Amino acid sequence: MRAVSIIILAGIMVAAPGALGAQDKMQEKSVAKPSNPIAYVEIPVTDLDRAVAFYTAVFGFALERQTIDGYDMALFPAAEGATGASGALVKGDVYVPGKTGPIVYFGVADIDAVIARAKAHGAKILYDKKDVGAFGFVAEIEDSEGNRIALNAPK
Repeated sequence: MRAVSIIILAGIMVAAPGALGAQDKMQEKSVAKPSNPIAYVEIPVTDLDRAVAFYTAVFGFALERQTIDGYDMALFPAAEGATGASGALVKGDVYVPGKTGPIVYFGVADIDAVIARAKAHGAKILYDKKDVGAFGFVAEIEDSEGNRIALNAPK
């Protein structure tokens, strides 16, 4: 009979026969160092110029236009080593804007100012500003392409 070690990693109990195997060591590394699971987000658009104008006006982003794998994209800023994820606006046959499916939350400093700019640029308010306690404030808007996006601001 082989000995079984019980290892506790970040509150998860793992039973491992004898010494840790390669897969167990990989799990130990991924569990022991917490990280945010979302690395990158693509937001579908039908009119990239219109979407770039909207996101620039509402959020003040400087977007970088590129063609990647045959798709027209406008990349959001990305700061290496910073928290959170980055992404892009993308136009292409497999990218269909909509209000169903995942909702991307944009962190903002002043939710009221962003809502005002969004309204001024034709956005519909889908979910009015709401106080969500320790998580600050949230709201949802429809962007220029018909996507549901959300805003999150600290208190």
